[in-house]
Amino acid sequence: MKPIYFDYNATTPLDADAFESMLPFLSENFGNPSSIHRIGRRARVMLDQFREKAAALLGCKSHEIIFTSGGTESNNLGIFGVSRLMKRSDRNIIVTSPVEHHAALHCVEYLEKYEGFRKILIPVDRNGRVIVEELKSVLTTNADKVALVSIMAANNETGSHQPFQEIGNLCQEFGVIYHTDAAQWFGKESIDSGILFFNADLVSLCAHKFHGPKGVGILYAKSPLHPDPIIFGGGHENDRRAGTENLANIAGMIKALEKITPGPEDSMLFHWKQWIQEIRKSLAPLDGLKFWSSEENSLRNTLMFTFSNQDAISILAALDIEGICASSGSACSVGSLLPSHVLLAQGASETEAKGAIRLSIGRETTGEEIQKAISIISSTLSRIQKN
Repeated sequence: MKPIYFDYNATTPLDADAFESMLPFLSENFGNPSSIHRIGRRARVMLDQFREKAAALLGCKSHEIIFTSGGTESNNLGIFGVSRLMKRSDRNIIVTSPVEHHAALHCVEYLEKYEGFRKILIPVDRNGRVIVEELKSVLTTNADKVALVSIMAANNETGSHQPFQEIGNLCQEFGVIYHTDAAQWFGKESIDSGILFFNADLVSLCAHKFHGPKGVGILYAKSPLHPDPIIFGGGHENDRRAGTENLANIAGMIKALEKITPGPEDSMLFHWKQWIQEIRKSLAPLDGLKFWSSEENSLRNTLMFTFSNQDAISILAALDIEGICASSGSACSVGSLLPSHVLLAQGASETEAKGAIRLSIGRETTGEEIQKAISIISSTLSRIQKN
């Protein structure tokens, strides 16, 4: 039986055209873009063309594109690079939210613990959205000391949209740099005006979230912002990120980006929203089931729920046996289940936060799979409840 893949927020299958675009750089076009001979120069030309193509697709300047190894590095470079840069101007406060991806949140925690920064967490509401008035209050009091505001565009667990455009306006008003992790947005929601849609000074992208290869991403850094590097060596990426550029992965990412920018077709977005609503409607009658994804302000492909104080591992294992590949908002480590920090911030109990189940659909999902999955998930949860 072919598994039904409901874990697109974790990763997506590599697009066939993206795969094909990578192959020349794994064979004849193997040159190092920093080499001065003809093979190296040819690689440099391709790297420059990819950067220009990315800039054209995202609606920004080519020198504002920094190629990285993925979303984690993009977040690290944005947060470490700008925070350390701004600390030289006597700014040592980093403002973020408690629902950020750990690739961002752990950076802030490290800077607070070891480098003399102070973090301020802006609380979220029941739907996981940052309370903008709380952010405004913090900036009103501390703007001259704030090194960076880092708040994501959409949450990887619940799919919750953040009011990033309002946040960007506030940061501009108070003269504060704003970074947003948009890894989950690309390929799942429309982008009206390219990278400027996010109204941010720094934006993180991750290729494997939108059918590109793993191990490559982009950090957009609005000119003339120049984050301090966190990887040292050669002068790659205009002295912002040392290391020989991975042309094969970059080629795949640009092709995948080309196919989803400025956004997926409206029909696909409509189907995703409709299908998630169907799943929600089918599960709603089950006693003890609670949804943590907002119907109005969440990624249209994402649904997170908890069920009858059940732990996530048991539910996921039961679903996997039935051919449903889903995931949890919790982190598993050496057999122990950690509560989802996202759900805790949204007011869940620790027991609930250990039992979160996330369903995320995508480009290859079919209506037939949705109907089959509805039947399997409903019957599986009913069986677990009876036991």
